[in-house]
Amino acid sequence: MNDETTGTQDTPAGSPGEGAGAGPRPEPLRFFGTTWVNHDDGYTARRIATAAGSLAAAVAACLILRFAYQGIQIANIGSFVTLLVIVMFAICSALAFGHTWEAFKKRPDPDRQASLRGLLAIGFVGSLLAYFARSLTEAPGEHLHRQEYETALTQHEKRTSRRTRNPSKKRRGA
Repeated sequence: MNDETTGTQDTPAGSPGEGAGAGPRPEPLRFFGTTWVNHDDGYTARRIATAAGSLAAAVAACLILRFAYQGIQIANIGSFVTLLVIVMFAICSALAFGHTWEAFKKRPDPDRQASLRGLLAIGFVGSLLAYFARSLTEAPGEHLHRQEYETALTQHEKRTSRRTRNPSKKRRGA
């Protein structure tokens, strides 16, 4: 059964499909489900919507940061602290952009991901911009998932093609 809104299936990824030997199933992507496999069921519209949504969220985040900056100016806490806050958000956003961009190419280490949680939270604008930029060319994470899925399909094909004959009927020495 498919979920109509995301195109994902009810059974978990990697589990056998409808019948025995159905092969590996694609892992669903956030906002795309499994539509990234064949680029069907509104894939293009979803890409446009995620690009627009992430850009709108980044713009809204920048407006919120602008209000925070104005609050710092009103508080008159000094130019050094103001500069530190600006530099901190800029560096964290740049690092978050780079980390998010790399996460689209290869799976991040869970321990490293946990240790960077604070930096990614501060640099959320960079993560949103990375998501926007990737949405312009493909579903974010599609390339990585496609590589993994094609590898799994190839391995499944090799496993199933080896078992074409019944090994119990194997001819013994001549």
